[in-house]
Amino acid sequence: MSDSLKPLWVPSDERVEASLLAQFHAQTSKRSGIETLDYDLLWDWSVTEPDQFWDAFWDFSGVVGNKNTPVHNNSKTLIDAQFFPNAEINFAENLLSKANDGTAIVFHSEDGGRKEWSWEELLEVVSKLQQALKDKGIVAGDRVAGFLPNVPETIAAMLAVTSLGAVWSSCSPDFGLNGVRDRFGQIEPKVLFTADAYHYNGKIHSSLEVASDLAAAIPSIQDVIVIPYVEQNADINVLGAKGGHFDVLLQSYQAGDIEYTRVNFAAPLFILFSSGTTGLPKCIVHSVGGTLLQHLKEHQLQCDIKPNDRFFYFTTCGWMMWNWLASGLASGATLILFDGSPFYPDGNRLADIAAAEKVTHFGTSAKYIDACAKTGVKPAATHDLSALRTIMSTGSPLAPEGFDYIYSDWKSDVCLSSIAGGTDIVACFVGGSPISPVYRGQCQKRHLGMNVQVFDENGVQTIGQEPGELVCASAHPSMPIGFWNDDGNTKYSAAYFEKFDNIWHHGDWVELTEQKGMTFFGRSDAVLNPGGVRIGTAEIYRQVERIEEVLEGLVIGQQWDNDVRVVLFVRLREGVELTEDLIKRIKTEIRQNATPRHVPAKVVAVADIPRTKSGKITEIAVRDVVHGRLVKNTEAMANPEALELYKSLEILQS
Repeated sequence: MSDSLKPLWVPSDERVEASLLAQFHAQTSKRSGIETLDYDLLWDWSVTEPDQFWDAFWDFSGVVGNKNTPVHNNSKTLIDAQFFPNAEINFAENLLSKANDGTAIVFHSEDGGRKEWSWEELLEVVSKLQQALKDKGIVAGDRVAGFLPNVPETIAAMLAVTSLGAVWSSCSPDFGLNGVRDRFGQIEPKVLFTADAYHYNGKIHSSLEVASDLAAAIPSIQDVIVIPYVEQNADINVLGAKGGHFDVLLQSYQAGDIEYTRVNFAAPLFILFSSGTTGLPKCIVHSVGGTLLQHLKEHQLQCDIKPNDRFFYFTTCGWMMWNWLASGLASGATLILFDGSPFYPDGNRLADIAAAEKVTHFGTSAKYIDACAKTGVKPAATHDLSALRTIMSTGSPLAPEGFDYIYSDWKSDVCLSSIAGGTDIVACFVGGSPISPVYRGQCQKRHLGMNVQVFDENGVQTIGQEPGELVCASAHPSMPIGFWNDDGNTKYSAAYFEKFDNIWHHGDWVELTEQKGMTFFGRSDAVLNPGGVRIGTAEIYRQVERIEEVLEGLVIGQQWDNDVRVVLFVRLREGVELTEDLIKRIKTEIRQNATPRHVPAKVVAVADIPRTKSGKITEIAVRDVVHGRLVKNTEAMANPEALELYKSLEILQS
């Protein structure tokens, strides 16, 4: 076996036998006909008999609610498919039903603060907040928005809102006024939650002025509730009559039993937003039941999250991973929250928290892992991570070198799960398997119940290890209900079902591996096409970012001489210049480890690389700037000023 095919990690027999996936197999073996625990056989059963699989998993995970029949409406069109069409459940009820005598939430703030909530304390806050929202007239179907940092009160607010059958939507507080208005303005929330301020990179940033302008700009907002975070007695006069203090509001109520409004499985729960870099963000509506069932499956069967595990995902409230993290309560896990810069005061901040809190499951972005590797963060040498069983990475493809780095400098005995899905499904198509080996550069497995295939341009399933489009060939519970205010599902259909008839087209350029894992090469709409040969951008990044002098790269295809030429932008370490020798080494690295087609025609040094709020680089926006096209809605970007670096570059004119 070649080194590239040797697993980096193999679960012990004891770990496999103790996994929830093994328990699920034992409970369903007669139904599935699978006598021996085998992930790939389970996957086959889950996609060929989806009604049996999802029905069995509902029972296994102990969903609270009325399941009723049938399991599926048997729609022949994916866009109209619905699971458990007659079921009635409540999202918050399922998350809070796992309450015990232990800890529900631990929060670390950037300035060093720590807060711990027991399950009893969480239930108390949710009870009081639910009563307050009821008195403000919030009922099932109403929208409530959070312009908030990742603090415990944000979790409580979401639970109080969803306990009423109402709809929650959130943005992180680093969004500017236009970015938030473009999102919340479309869904017309009745109540807005905000913090007084937030910390980032050692500085305090106020949220009240933006919240005030937002309340004035969106007529539907009747109340603005201010959560004290940085200051206990912030002056909220800027909000006028609409403003109210979170703590003062709760003091008006006595905690009692929480009343849960059960709604249809397909009722709206969350509204998430697309990045919005090509126009107004799409408002993607996710269902109560689909979100709950999918998250339970991913947490329990794919990540092996058990009651009282310590679950830490580094995320903001503007990224779907926050919703995914919050759902960990439904598996009885303790949530570990952090808000702020992961590199303040230094690159060990998240490892410090993981060690101190005995975290069992840690999640982050591939970019964070790469940045840690570049800056020499080595927690294995300095931290006790003995409790850590699983590390998760998402947001962009994790390079093979990222796998090497985790096993060398974080922990050798850990399940490294590179997971991939998206805001589109508030879940994952591929990712972890606690009973399967980890191979370098691969997402371990296609997730159970997700009929993920690879199609060529003509909609034909690829044979062998050939790259192509990631598609989902049959329905699954967390497909969105649709887009907000999208009559006839016109935009929804165009987004996912236009390329291939009655097949979900996700827009990732991937390859199914010999080990039944999946390798990602980037977004298919950013795929390069020099000389008619399709090249995934991640294939170039993997080579470029191995070079010591390069911090990160961004690659586009530039229209040139009736063809497309590859242009690579690089952000270099401080004090490093892009010399002819360095350009030659970059090109040689790409040529030797990829193909001559991957070698860029131009290599350009830039001071910054534009990215979205969730940290993804914006290849399409840069491509538009280079071609003189207008980039719409730069409010969706974390650093829109960086686009100026790419305008009218002389080096690209010849």
